[in-house]
Amino acid sequence: MRSPSVTSRAARSTTTQPDRPPSAGAQTALQLPQALATALDRFLTYMQAEKSASPHTLKGYREDLLQCCEFLTSAGCRAPGDATSVLLRRYAAALHASGYAASTVARKLASMRSFYRFGQREGWVAANPAKPVKSPRRKRPLPSFLTHDEILRLLDAPASSSVGDIRDRAILELMYSSGVRVSELTGLDDHDLDLLGGTIRVRGKGRRERLGIVGTHAADAVRDWLEARRTLPAPAASTARPPLFRNRFGKRLSVRGVARLLEKHLAVAGLIGRASPHTLRHSFATHLLDNGADIRSVQELLGHKSIVTTQVYTHVTTARLLDAFNKAHPRAG
Repeated sequence: MRSPSVTSRAARSTTTQPDRPPSAGAQTALQLPQALATALDRFLTYMQAEKSASPHTLKGYREDLLQCCEFLTSAGCRAPGDATSVLLRRYAAALHASGYAASTVARKLASMRSFYRFGQREGWVAANPAKPVKSPRRKRPLPSFLTHDEILRLLDAPASSSVGDIRDRAILELMYSSGVRVSELTGLDDHDLDLLGGTIRVRGKGRRERLGIVGTHAADAVRDWLEARRTLPAPAASTARPPLFRNRFGKRLSVRGVARLLEKHLAVAGLIGRASPHTLRHSFATHLLDNGADIRSVQELLGHKSIVTTQVYTHVTTARLLDAFNKAHPRAG
């Protein structure tokens, strides 16, 4: 039997079709046995059809599970049920030995557990061999955020009257006002916007919908954008969902497009290296809690399924209070 190994993500190239789960049989570093490939395809179909997983999520599951299945194949497994807890622990050890970060190992093992939990439901395995495999402990870093003054500098950066700057100002204002993820922002359509009610309809992870708040400054900036974009090419007549934010060709603005415009305006504001698109979301939550908002309301605005995810922002505000105390109190240390 050959010694099983872990193939790194960089060792293979994968592509994803957004309208259907990717096939497990294509572009693998090692040809999978039919039973493993079929099981993986069925799992991805289940995640898309029943769990409403996004194309990005499906791509992550596919890459993680291809790596796991290749390891099992190199160990002599022909079907998912051939794996044992001992073998899957060896897979976890191989991931560690390959130099992956603890967070990456934890994600890959979580994908493996989900796959075998589905397999148990489908009858591929009598018991879940992945259940005893423990994920590594990982220290969750505190989210980075911009101070209020830094936020104002960033929001003032797109200062010209060009269509691009008017759009960018609306994007930055709306992200800070509502706390939306970048993928949620680029997914907004015209009919999701309710300026009169001061809200946007946001489609979050798992296609869960929630309302985001459009504050006065954000609403004014969005109105300016709606007027300015009249000079851009209109979306194709066949477009069923006209996008709210568009590029100069009239097409939906991409996540990468938002990242590029943010990089440009961070440079103008003198904040290079201080933020990513997600930093505006972190800043939104941190500033709300700093100013007395209750954590349940912040959880709902962020679209977090569990309040545990939101509680990391209370650690941020606590850390800031402790830092201020240690710097200013005569008896601090």
